[in-house]
Amino acid sequence: MTGEPPIHVVFALLPGSLILDWAGPAEALRIANQCLHAQGRAERFVLHFAGPLAETESSVGAQIAGLLPLDSALPADIAAHTWLVLVGMPGRHIAVDNAPARALLHWLRGLRPAQGQLELVTICAGTLLAAHAGLLRGHRVTTHHHHLDELRAAEPACEVVDNRVFVEDAPIWSSAGVTTGIDLVLHRIAEVCGEAIAAQVAQTMVVALRRGPHDPELSPMLAHRGHLHPALHRVQDAVSEQPQAAWSVPRMAGVAHVSPRHLTRLFMLHAQVAPLDYLRRIRLAVAQRALQSGLDVARAAEMAGFASDTQLRRAWHRFGVPGTPSAPHTGR
Repeated sequence: MTGEPPIHVVFALLPGSLILDWAGPAEALRIANQCLHAQGRAERFVLHFAGPLAETESSVGAQIAGLLPLDSALPADIAAHTWLVLVGMPGRHIAVDNAPARALLHWLRGLRPAQGQLELVTICAGTLLAAHAGLLRGHRVTTHHHHLDELRAAEPACEVVDNRVFVEDAPIWSSAGVTTGIDLVLHRIAEVCGEAIAAQVAQTMVVALRRGPHDPELSPMLAHRGHLHPALHRVQDAVSEQPQAAWSVPRMAGVAHVSPRHLTRLFMLHAQVAPLDYLRRIRLAVAQRALQSGLDVARAAEMAGFASDTQLRRAWHRFGVPGTPSAPHTGR
């Protein structure tokens, strides 16, 4: 198979690295290779795992062995397209005063990220490592909401963006935390391999709604879900999975196995929102994502389950969404 040259993806792992920060994105890249191979296309991603120690312990205690030394982690050809991935560790603050962290920072300080060559991808508090290494000066970045002030203190010369799933400022891509690393890698897969491959990866991983760089960190899909009522969660799951279906309060009540009147009481008591308003908010989130991907208003309305683009515009205005469907506010 022939095609574009491979992209080397190097995960730099310190002791205690959050396993989902790197395992989720690594699996997404593996599945992307699998999908490309099935189409007769060349695999694009070569995965490497490196660190200051040859063997270390992950955040959940599993031992990770066979890590490459940092000084041999990157391709010998400095022009080779490479993504260097930095990930977070547990804790309210990221400690960089231990020997492994000092070794990683010393190595990072010698690097010069450049678009199309060595690009930096930070996941969760991995952005703090880049900040302490002096790689973020003049860039727009984000990190987990627990570490935003810590990031501002570590690198005052960067612009810290809060409440975003991820931020693009090539050659640096940063994400907010844990599962948002998967959102970021899916976005990058779409850039490199096309939207169709990224969609296949998302479907294989059962990622129901891919989020983009201008989506809030706290997705509308997660709003009104801070309760423990199982029947209500069943309804919200069903609506989120099929927002375009012909939902009504009686149909939602059928999913919960309660009467329509009782379902409305459950929504107001536990979710603090009426059932049909919840449905409209979910549909709005889907429509916004469709518009950001380049679809026109009519197609976005159809995909989200609105009867017409007029109905979408009414919901957009009712819920105070910035901009208009024809010119949505991106949050840049």
